[in-house]
Amino acid sequence: MFPMTLLFSATLETIYMVFVSGIVATLIGLPWGIVLYASRKGNIFAHPLLHQILAAIVNITRSIPFIILMIAVIPMTRVLVGSSIGTNAAIVPLSLCAMPFIARIVENALLEVHRGLIEAATAMGANAWQIVCKVLIPEALPGIVNGLTLTVVSLIGYSAMAGAVGGGGLGDLAIRYGYQRFDMRIMFVTILIIVLLVQAVQLMGDKLAKWYAHGKS
Repeated sequence: MFPMTLLFSATLETIYMVFVSGIVATLIGLPWGIVLYASRKGNIFAHPLLHQILAAIVNITRSIPFIILMIAVIPMTRVLVGSSIGTNAAIVPLSLCAMPFIARIVENALLEVHRGLIEAATAMGANAWQIVCKVLIPEALPGIVNGLTLTVVSLIGYSAMAGAVGGGGLGDLAIRYGYQRFDMRIMFVTILIIVLLVQAVQLMGDKLAKWYAHGKS
C-alpha cells in the first residue's frame, strides 16, 4: 500500500526545514552582505581589512561541500538542538550553508546600484544608515529577491541530501522506502514533489521580483 501519510509528513518536514533555515540564513546573511558591500574601499563604511576578513569567511564556507559541512557541525548541532539527527538538527547545517551564499548575493545586488544615486542622496544630506535603508536596499531589492529565490531552491535540494543522513523529509523517505526497499513508486513521487516545490518557489520568486522591479520603475 502506498504510504500517503508518510509522504505528506515528509513533505511538511521538508517545507519546515527549508522555511526555517531560509529565515535564519536571511536574518544573518542580509546584514552580512550589507557590511560586505559597505566596507569595500571607497564605500560608505569603508574598512578594507574587515571586508577582506568577511569575504574570506564567505569564500571558505561556500567552498565546503554540504555533506562534509553536516558532519563537521555535528557538535554544534547537538549543542543547539540536542540531537544530530532529525529535521531540527538539519536546520543548523542548512542555515550555515545558506548564510554566506545570501551574503554574497546581497553584496552583488548592492554593487549593481548606480553610484550616482548614492552621490545624490549624500548631496541631499542623507547619512549612511539612510543611504542603506532608503536607497541601496530598495534599488537592489529585485536582485536580492531573485537571489533569495535561488537560495531557497538550493535549500530544497540540500534538504533532500540531509534526509539521506537522518535529517528527515523527502530525502529520508526516498532513501528508506524508495532505495532500500526498491520501491520505485516512492522514488518517483518524492522526485515529483521536490520538482513541484522548486517550480512553486521559482514562480513566486519571479513574480515577486517583477513586482518590486515594476514598483521601482
